[in-house]
Amino acid sequence: MSSPLERLAAGALAWLDGHLDHFDPFSASARTAAYGKAKAALELGLLCHCAGRLPEPPEALDAAGALVRKLWQDPDFPALFDEVPSYAATYGLVYAALAPEGIDRTQVRAVLGRLGPALLSPQGKTPYQRIELRHYADKAGVAHGVEPYAELLPHSPLLAFRAGPADGPPLPLPQAYGVTHAAFYLGDFGRTAPGLDAAGLAHAHDLVERMLRHGVAHEEWDLIAELVLTQFILGRDPLRTPSGAAAVACLVRAQRPDGALPGRSAELAAQPAAPGAEFFGRAYHTTLVTALMALVVAAPRPS
Repeated sequence: MSSPLERLAAGALAWLDGHLDHFDPFSASARTAAYGKAKAALELGLLCHCAGRLPEPPEALDAAGALVRKLWQDPDFPALFDEVPSYAATYGLVYAALAPEGIDRTQVRAVLGRLGPALLSPQGKTPYQRIELRHYADKAGVAHGVEPYAELLPHSPLLAFRAGPADGPPLPLPQAYGVTHAAFYLGDFGRTAPGLDAAGLAHAHDLVERMLRHGVAHEEWDLIAELVLTQFILGRDPLRTPSGAAAVACLVRAQRPDGALPGRSAELAAQPAAPGAEFFGRAYHTTLVTALMALVVAAPRPS
């Protein structure tokens, strides 16, 4: 019998594979979508990048990988980054960092050549923003002035944030996502240890536990999927922790028969009868994050 993580991954991957037309920003399905067309494709690129490093990459992502390779070589794709001017340069850096192996990198080099020095400078950026910048710049192979992770760690969301009173959410949602994303970058989405000492790990474990319990109680599906992956990055087996096991069970309950997680939370879930583009816009991110979490956590931990 398959494990809960395997069932989550299989269902989510099947749904994603069946909706690749919505990830393709040049398809008729995505042309009038309200969600960020370039952002959805970049997130698919991240999933393919992380899944491709697993000991047994899932065949269910073969078609997604082919779409990513096509888009990454399409000169019209980077032009879509300008639809969100405040993120255009960051999208360019992420695009370069996630470029699949073996493609013609002409377009990637062109995008890197257009990145301005302001993006790659640590000046004026928070510790979290510098962690994110270092992660993607290192992957893209571009020079930057960000200090080593060891110097950023004490000021990172993993260590600097303190949980609020027990009768409310441990952290506001933006800070909660700051914790998970900082862990993703510091731990390369499960590939490496984030470098925390014993005291730092104890603090981060407690913070994640409290956020997981609150997230499960309020069915915050997207956040708890990210927190389960964060637990794994912090060195724990989530299925052997009460909070992690409860979070996975919560996601299993929320997953529809077709494999989708219908929104970021029960409160924000799309209605079953929602039009295709609307449902995709609400469901794709949480479904993708759940697939990523389940694949990474279920695979053997890198040595």
